[in-house]
Amino acid sequence: MHRAASPAALILGGAGLIPFLGLAALVILGQSPFGLAPRPLLAAYGAVIASFLGGLRWGAAAASPEGRGVDYAVSVVPSLIAWAALFAPAPWDLRALGALVLAWGLVDQDLPRRGLVPVWLGRLRLVLSGVAGLALLAAGFLGSS
Repeated sequence: MHRAASPAALILGGAGLIPFLGLAALVILGQSPFGLAPRPLLAAYGAVIASFLGGLRWGAAAASPEGRGVDYAVSVVPSLIAWAALFAPAPWDLRALGALVLAWGLVDQDLPRRGLVPVWLGRLRLVLSGVAGLALLAAGFLGSS
């Protein structure tokens, strides 16, 4: 599975970073445009994306001839941690989500090694998870509580 990433995957993956970067900047700058508090929006988006990341592993397990039960079990971990992080007080909500998104980019690197997803997806996941995780951590460490 060494084909190149599709332009759609690259464009949509990059577009998915816009809320992370924009909302993190607003949290750090202490801005609330249109009366919307950016911190809960960033935390909610981070939790949704963490669940999406777990879904990637679930889909890979479902498409695999082996369909390993451990992959299904591991796939629900990001959703559970993200859900719990939403109940954590600031700044720990964003810090936990940032660490989760960063870590999950590394956890999922076994998927291309095992041939369950294309190699390009593993590389793209590292970049996207890196940017998203760092945005969440920056907001969690530099933003006002």
